[in-house]
Amino acid sequence: LGLVVALLPILSILVTVFNRGRGGLHWGLLTHDMKMNSVNDPINQGGLLHALTGTSILVLIALVISLPIGILTALYLTEIKGRFAGPIRFLVQAMSGVPSIVAGLFILSAIVYPLTKAYSGFVGSLALSILMIPTIARTSEEVLLLIPNDLREAGVALGGTQWRTVAMVVLPAARTGLVTAVILGIARVAGETAPIVLLTGGGETVNANPFSGPMGSLPFYIWKSFAVGSAESVTRAWAGIFVLIVIVLILFVTARFLSERKTSR
Repeated sequence: LGLVVALLPILSILVTVFNRGRGGLHWGLLTHDMKMNSVNDPINQGGLLHALTGTSILVLIALVISLPIGILTALYLTEIKGRFAGPIRFLVQAMSGVPSIVAGLFILSAIVYPLTKAYSGFVGSLALSILMIPTIARTSEEVLLLIPNDLREAGVALGGTQWRTVAMVVLPAARTGLVTAVILGIARVAGETAPIVLLTGGGETVNANPFSGPMGSLPFYIWKSFAVGSAESVTRAWAGIFVLIVIVLILFVTARFLSERKTSR
């Protein structure tokens, strides 16, 4: 009964989104962009390749920024436990509740207006990294706390320094959990819309250069299609939502699988 209650909302959302967006699901959806089309064109024309490419680039850059900061923060909180551990933990928890629009406005006022004065994928990734860091840090901290102290003591007893023990014993033992933290961090930001709309400028073609020109993304594609309001554009938006939900579900299922695998071990 509990499983049914848990799955019913998810299945209801999937069925609703699929029914409303199935008219926009076609073979070219993932292989074409909107360079030669508008959202008001027939549904079988154009696609969201530019949006998928942009989202992948945005998330990858955000991950490159967030991963070392998040894991090093978790290591400080669990292994060093210095006098700043309390304030840092409080800051991480506070950052977890920061609305995405605030992260977008911060980057807009701190970097875009005074420095770049232009849309780009990179500034969008900076905002996403603000949202990703606390997720990776908190999840990594929980994972590292599960590592038995016996392993740390054994490493030190064999003559290893604290950081050598962390690098050679603790991190390998927590590898699966840290991968789960990364996946959850990606899933956290993959569908964020507010900072993307503020900072990336959208785009109808594939732009692989995050430092130059507007960059499309799935959230921006969905937002713009809904904003137009025509029957064709709304159907495209629902199709984009379906693709985004499937991606996020795959990430969460993968994270859950890795977590269960780690627990069974």
